[in-house]
Amino acid sequence: MTSPVDPVEGGAAVEEPVPVSGRRGWAIDTTPLRNPHYRRLFWGVAATMLGQQMTLVAVPFQVYELTGSSLLVGVTSIVALVPLIVFCLLGGAIADAMDRRKLMLITSAGAAVTSALLALQALLPGGGNLALLWLLTAFVSGFAAVNQPTRSAVIPALVGPSGVAAANALSMTVRQAGVIVGPLLAGVLIGLGDVFIAYAVDALGFLVAAGLLRGLPPLPPGRTVARLRLGSAVRGVGEGFAFLRTQPVLLMTFVVDIIAMTFAWPQAVFPELADTRFAETPNSLGWLFAGVSIGALLMGLTSGWVTRIDRQGSAVLGAIVVWAIAIIGFGLAPTLWLAVLCLAVAGAGDMVSAVLRTSMLQLAAPEDMRGRMQGVFIVVVAGGPRLGDLRAGALASAASVGFAMVSGGVVVVVAMAVVALVVPSFWLFRASRSTHETVSAGEARPGSSAPESDEDRPGSVPG
Repeated sequence: MTSPVDPVEGGAAVEEPVPVSGRRGWAIDTTPLRNPHYRRLFWGVAATMLGQQMTLVAVPFQVYELTGSSLLVGVTSIVALVPLIVFCLLGGAIADAMDRRKLMLITSAGAAVTSALLALQALLPGGGNLALLWLLTAFVSGFAAVNQPTRSAVIPALVGPSGVAAANALSMTVRQAGVIVGPLLAGVLIGLGDVFIAYAVDALGFLVAAGLLRGLPPLPPGRTVARLRLGSAVRGVGEGFAFLRTQPVLLMTFVVDIIAMTFAWPQAVFPELADTRFAETPNSLGWLFAGVSIGALLMGLTSGWVTRIDRQGSAVLGAIVVWAIAIIGFGLAPTLWLAVLCLAVAGAGDMVSAVLRTSMLQLAAPEDMRGRMQGVFIVVVAGGPRLGDLRAGALASAASVGFAMVSGGVVVVVAMAVVALVVPSFWLFRASRSTHETVSAGEARPGSSAPESDEDRPGSVPG
């Protein structure tokens, strides 16, 4: 999420949300869907999410079919990681230099073309081409790295400050539904030997999204539109990292997630398990890919209690330990259904961790650093699993899937204990005591040689 922008920027006045009663306070607030502009954005997200998740299954499957190597499946994630990091960190600067509606249209169209090319390469003799597959995967990642934070940046302009939380909850819910349904459908299509259709659905979804986005009003950034200057964008990113080094609580919200994902992310071993241990079970690949999201969705729908946790730091560490223990169980599971159950428990733990880490980030970061912190947040959330794919794929190839998962889970459990001992400020973090004292206008941020002002602030990168 970027720094707040004018709530009526690019749109008409928005109705104030209708308060919900105590009995229904746990239910998802659908008030933002009354806004016609937000409805276009929401259904655009829904249209793209199904195809994106199908592609996330189809790509590693196709790599494994072409090479028979879990290691190269892991390498594929690194191929996607590099453009994601580069364009995600700079994506806020791009979104702050041009009309955001136009930027979403450009990236949606680019993603549609790239997905269509993925579908065509799947028809090549031999079932595709690895080099071309990697190249197109990198382009897909780059377009997504700019499109996703830009979509987040326009939400305050469409629904107003009071509707931001509800709008984000709606987007998260439809995303989790896509993460569950998409892999299951992809598994069915892959079982029928038709990867082409999975990529084609992704391309169609982006075309539908582009058509919906065309109906949005102009959405200029929160400041005057100016020519994008790469140098100033890079300097802004550097200042964000310099600030982060001075804030141990903020820093650890990223570090603990990197540890959890790098050492215990299981996705790279799914194709091998579907081809070996669970080969006799129909659509095992789809169920494996959906397992974590099933748990995350169920936890998200019943997460009212999570928002009332005060000792957020210790709760994050506990949730990550649950994740790690569940991954150990997954690595040892002899049947598909037990494996999916373990993945669902892991997903529930990860959802708790994500909700609380996001809350801690928002509470502890000053207003003028939240954009850049959210940019780092996206890189960590998306980049950690890709590093985990590389580690899991390498260990599964060198030893076994069970060793890769069990050893990673043990490392995570030990690491969380070390964090609790070495960084007590994170373990003791309380939401009720975390009101941040903002830096006065006359103080300079780390990495900045002069005081900052609202008129001359480096572009932030949205989360």
